[in-house]
Amino acid sequence: MSLPEFWFLLIAVLFTGYFVLEGFDYGVGMLMPILGKGSEVRKRVVLNTIGPVWDGNEVWLLTAGGAMFAAFPEWYASLFSGFYLALLLILVGLIARACAIEWRSKINDDKWRVWCDIGIGLGSWIPALAWGLAFANIVRGVKLNEHRHIGGNLLDLLNPYALLGGLTTLLLFMLHGALFIALKTGNEVRDDAQALIRKLFVPTAVVVAAFGIWTQLAYGKGWTWIPLVLAVIGLLIAGFAATQGRDGWAFTGTALTIVGATALLFGSLFPNVLPSTIDAAFSLTVDGRDGTVSASSTHYTLVVMSWVAVAMVPVVLIYQGWTYWVFRQRLTVEQIPAPIGLPLESAPKV
Repeated sequence: MSLPEFWFLLIAVLFTGYFVLEGFDYGVGMLMPILGKGSEVRKRVVLNTIGPVWDGNEVWLLTAGGAMFAAFPEWYASLFSGFYLALLLILVGLIARACAIEWRSKINDDKWRVWCDIGIGLGSWIPALAWGLAFANIVRGVKLNEHRHIGGNLLDLLNPYALLGGLTTLLLFMLHGALFIALKTGNEVRDDAQALIRKLFVPTAVVVAAFGIWTQLAYGKGWTWIPLVLAVIGLLIAGFAATQGRDGWAFTGTALTIVGATALLFGSLFPNVLPSTIDAAFSLTVDGRDGTVSASSTHYTLVVMSWVAVAMVPVVLIYQGWTYWVFRQRLTVEQIPAPIGLPLESAPKV
């Protein structure tokens, strides 16, 4: 395996980790108003399931973006300029969600919390949909010209395949989040989450299967049937385990589905990193094979980055695993204390 291929694989792994971990964060944010049922205490139970881990999960995205910038600068430049509006929507959503989660408990006021809940909702629904749109368009190909500029506009990204991809990530993250809530809560909140899982499972399974088969038949390779089958197996595990009340196995099932779906997307994309629908010769690839444009950095840059990755990635994985182990207990309504935020009228004026 060459260094450009190694870094393509590592970026795929980083995005996979991001979708598995941040996926249930998005799901929790989308489901907080539903499972909260107008009760502040229940909303806090739902939100506190991700309280200790949500910001750590976002580190995977920062690392993936940094790795893309350093290892494949041409890919980074073309993608972030051509998908500017779509990625800006994701960024605004993530900023709104982060601020809302951090500030929600600072002021003890119902209107304040309503606005924060709107921020959490928008910061969950928008990225959950937009990531599917973005990656579906990357796999499908874009109007990349000989100057490595992407033509078209935002409406060009809203094609049927991409819309199905967006709906796939939206529903899959929502189901993943519902299973995480069931895994991390007890009593009535867990019961309501399990009831919601039964309603979400069938439409999610249908959409995921449709998008996976479309991707495989239109863009896949022979070996990418394997991750597609793994994704289907993961859904079956999740569905069966959920009916048996095995929350851990059900959550593992949707995690496997996300891993399989992401592997299918990156496997279908390789060796391209950004295919051109204008002319295949304009496509960006990992190493410039077959007369295409190489998107990778110099060999020396990739060597230095590889040594840093080998040293640091295990440390990050160990630390994050320890965090999940420490905060593994279930939450219930009875464990939520009274609000300690300032009254709105006494809050500092900006």
